[in-house]
Amino acid sequence: MSPLVLSVLLALVSAVAYAAAAIVQERVAASADGPRYAPLRRPAWWGAVLLNGLGAALHVAALAYGPLSLVQPLGALTIVFALPMAALFVGRRVGRTAWRGAVMATAGLAGLLSLTDGTGTRVLSDADRHLLAAVTFGTVAALFFLARVVGRSVLRSVVLAAAAGVAFGIASVFTKAVAEEWTAGTPLAEWTSVLTLSALAITGLLLSQASYRGAGLAAPLATVTVVNPVIAAAVGLTLFGESFRYGTAGTVAALLCGAVAAGGLVQLTVDRLTRPEDSPAVSAGAARPGPAPEGPARSSGSDRSGRAARDSDRDAAGAQIREGIDVGPVPGTRAHLEVEVRPRTVAGRS
Repeated sequence: MSPLVLSVLLALVSAVAYAAAAIVQERVAASADGPRYAPLRRPAWWGAVLLNGLGAALHVAALAYGPLSLVQPLGALTIVFALPMAALFVGRRVGRTAWRGAVMATAGLAGLLSLTDGTGTRVLSDADRHLLAAVTFGTVAALFFLARVVGRSVLRSVVLAAAAGVAFGIASVFTKAVAEEWTAGTPLAEWTSVLTLSALAITGLLLSQASYRGAGLAAPLATVTVVNPVIAAAVGLTLFGESFRYGTAGTVAALLCGAVAAGGLVQLTVDRLTRPEDSPAVSAGAARPGPAPEGPARSSGSDRSGRAARDSDRDAAGAQIREGIDVGPVPGTRAHLEVEVRPRTVAGRS
C-alpha cells in the first residue's frame, strides 16, 4: 500500500471516529439529567472521549503519511459521515434541508482547506503565544457568557459549539508549534505551550458536550467541524506567514468557499429552529380546552345498563372521531421533555 493511499484511509477512519464520538455525545446529552458539561459518571461519555482521542491520533498519523492539503479536507467529512450513521444506529432521520446544509458546509470547508498553503516559515515567539492564549480564552469566555443569555436552546448550542471550535482550533495551533520546536535534549522547554493546548482541548471537549443538549446532532457538529479548522487557518495566515494558493484568484475562491460553508451552517441552524426533531406529535383532532370529565356517572337498572352499552358501542365505532388528550406538566426539572397524558372522553356519532 502506498503512503498516499494509507494517508487517505487513516483520514477517513479518523473522520468516522469523530462522527461516532459526536453521536455518542449527543445521545448522552439528550438523556442526561446531571451536569451538561462533564457527565463523568456516564460510561458512554468516556467512550466518546476515547473515540475523540482515536480520531485525533489517526489524523496525526494521516498527516505523517500524506500532505496537509489532502488530509485536512478529508477531515471535513465528519458531518457527512455522522448523519447516515445517526440514522442507522440511533434512528435519527435527517431531512433534505439538513442534508443540503451538511453538504454545503463540508464542500465549502474542504475547498477552503485545499486552497490554504500550510508552508509558513515563521515561528511563534513567547510573546505571540501568550497574546494568542489570552485572546483565545477571552473569546471563549465571551461566547460562553453569550450562550447563557441566548433564549433559544438551538442558538445557545450553536454558540457553545462555536466556542468549542475556537478552543480546538487554537489547540491545533499550539500543537503545531510544540511539534516543530520540541527537541529531545530539552523535553520540558515547551511545558507552558503543552499546558495551554491541554487546557484548550479539555475546554473544547466540555463545551462541545454541552452544545449537543437541546439542539440535536447536525448543527452543533457542523459548527465545531467548520470553526475549528477555519480558526486554525486564520491564525496560520496571520501569524505563521501562510497564504492561499494561486494568488489573488485563490484568495477570492477561498472567500467563496467560506461563504458556502457559512451558508451550510445557517441552513442547519434554521432547519433545527423550524423543525424540532424531538417534539411530540399531536393529532389534528386535538382536545378542546376545558377540564376533562372525571368519568361516567354510576347508574343502576337494566335501562341504564343498556344505554351505557349502546354508548360504548357507538364510541367504539367512531373511536377516532374528535379524540384528544390532555397534557399536563410533570413536576420537577428535566433535561428532556416529559408529558403526562390523561385520556379524555371520546365523542362518537349516532
